[in-house]
Amino acid sequence: MLQTLAITGPIYLVIALGFLAGRAGTFTKLDMRVLGTYVVKFALPALVFTALSQRPVGEVMNGRYVLGYAIGSLIVMLGAFGWAWRWRGTSFTLSALFGLGSSSSNSGFIGYPIAILVAGPSSAAVGLAMCMLVENLLMIPLTLVMADTGRAGAGKWHRILVQSLFQLSRNPVILAIGGGLVVSLVGIPITGVLARSINMLAMSSAAVSLFVIGGTLVGLRTKGMRRDVTTVAFGKLVLHPLAVGLMMWLLPPSDSTLRAAAVVFAATPMLSIYPILAQRYGFDEMCAAALLLATVMSFASISVVLWLLGPILGWAA
Repeated sequence: MLQTLAITGPIYLVIALGFLAGRAGTFTKLDMRVLGTYVVKFALPALVFTALSQRPVGEVMNGRYVLGYAIGSLIVMLGAFGWAWRWRGTSFTLSALFGLGSSSSNSGFIGYPIAILVAGPSSAAVGLAMCMLVENLLMIPLTLVMADTGRAGAGKWHRILVQSLFQLSRNPVILAIGGGLVVSLVGIPITGVLARSINMLAMSSAAVSLFVIGGTLVGLRTKGMRRDVTTVAFGKLVLHPLAVGLMMWLLPPSDSTLRAAAVVFAATPMLSIYPILAQRYGFDEMCAAALLLATVMSFASISVVLWLLGPILGWAA
């Protein structure tokens, strides 16, 4: 357990530092948005591009990993949606957001810094790229289509899907994935000043992203929404890693470190833009509260996941 805490401790200390800096007013909410924009538009794309461009396509595009992670995420997403809609009686739109919060991870801001310590920088970066493919090309578009379909006066679902995919096609991370795969496939060497510049940007992603997560938690509240936010947080921190872990056992990638990385990514809190996506539907407060609770509770849950990975499954931990 001490070895596990040695992995998670520095991660959450940096998150705590970001929170304290935001609470003290050293960094404002606007400052955190600027830093977050830097991570999303420059640091993470550089990291993903580096990971994909420097390895053969067959090595980085692991079909079993993508399929297993996608199926595990969909099982939890549809299960949370069905529970909220049928059992809790919430609206179709809010139920879709329940599903997204339970099944889409903060793979870039929290998952990668932990995965790099568990699985190594190479496997962690490749796993990050494949998780982002699932999240950006499947989970987010599907949720937005479902949420918009549930709104009164929403357009036809296929029009909503096209709009979502168009917006995602301009996402810097998606562009970096495409660019990295093309460079790897064609065999274009990235060396010298250009390679060092991209690597410098990539290396900054972990620390800055964790600092931003801490800063964004300042001012969030869970009062009055505890039942709903607890349900979403439980789905994300417990059910999602269980489902992905099961799929990694049924459809195991040949690289055991990738199996460990997949479970680590699934065990992280929901993606940081979760409240932003919910804002257009009027459920941003509930989603922000769920993000706060999941992030705080994830220190314990991720520590347990890492502790279990090694001795029980024999994976890297």
